[in-house]
Amino acid sequence: MREAAFVKQNKDKWLKFENALQNNSFISPDELSALYLEVTDHLSYAKTFYPQSNTSQYLNSLASRAHQKIYKNKRESRSRFISFFIDEFPREFYQYRKQFLLAFCIFVLFSAVGAFSAASDGAFVRSIMGDAYVNMTLENIANDDPMAVYKKMGEVDMFLGITINNIRVALYAFVFGIFLGLGTVFMIMQNAVMLGSFQYFFYEKGLLWESVRTIWIHGTIEISVIIVAACAGLVVGKSILFPQTYTRLTSFVKGVKAGLKIVISTIPFFIIAGFLEGFVTRHTEMPDWLAILIITTSFALILFYYVIYPFLLNKEPQHDRKLHSV
Repeated sequence: MREAAFVKQNKDKWLKFENALQNNSFISPDELSALYLEVTDHLSYAKTFYPQSNTSQYLNSLASRAHQKIYKNKRESRSRFISFFIDEFPREFYQYRKQFLLAFCIFVLFSAVGAFSAASDGAFVRSIMGDAYVNMTLENIANDDPMAVYKKMGEVDMFLGITINNIRVALYAFVFGIFLGLGTVFMIMQNAVMLGSFQYFFYEKGLLWESVRTIWIHGTIEISVIIVAACAGLVVGKSILFPQTYTRLTSFVKGVKAGLKIVISTIPFFIIAGFLEGFVTRHTEMPDWLAILIITTSFALILFYYVIYPFLLNKEPQHDRKLHSV
């Protein structure tokens, strides 16, 4: 169907819907839900056949305003907390998959830079990790217990300290997005270079497998959700640089709200990572198969929640979706 015919066929319905929203007219949740689904169907059609058109932009704006009105008028469900994690967030996170991929690629790049720098300059690891930490690790290696650092603190103290510190790092990665995303990139760079140089240090000592099987018991989730938090910062940066059809301030507010949701999603995972580091990683005597099982399970959990599950939710047929917020 030609765009002009599509607009003519549905224009009256859109205008009626827009007028109800603008004038704050009362619309029952059921009626608003039905109209919302119809508008999103039209939006999906317009994005497919007229992706860069004014029609597509107009319908996107209309659908967003309707969604906000639904949230404003709905009764809060007692299971709001659960629905956020199992539906609302993963469904929304799908649209930020490019920023997530970018954060991942930046992290991998700077991890490689850290490893290469450590290989090229023997003093690099000390400049990144500090003399005290390197000397302690060398002493642990000499005592035939290279991962002893994970046994020096009590389980509960380590669990709380690590969890709080990781959440703090995630918040910094998010907040630093206000510097056009460059602050977030700097945070990614710091953590990635440290990881790359740290892993090369153990490789050089012939202990790469020992370090991998131990560190990644907690590191799989910890590093993954730091990358997710960096995605939140990049979302904020993008909202400032590319406001699209919104004013820059409106776009920024939307970006901050979206980024905050992403950071909130990481908190349960940071708690899991902190628990693993405090209570599990210290058991370096565990068999390889158990360490591999924990690492593999952790990776599968992250991959499913942040990649596969959002994809599946957003591949539901548009007309079959229920409005979970009503």
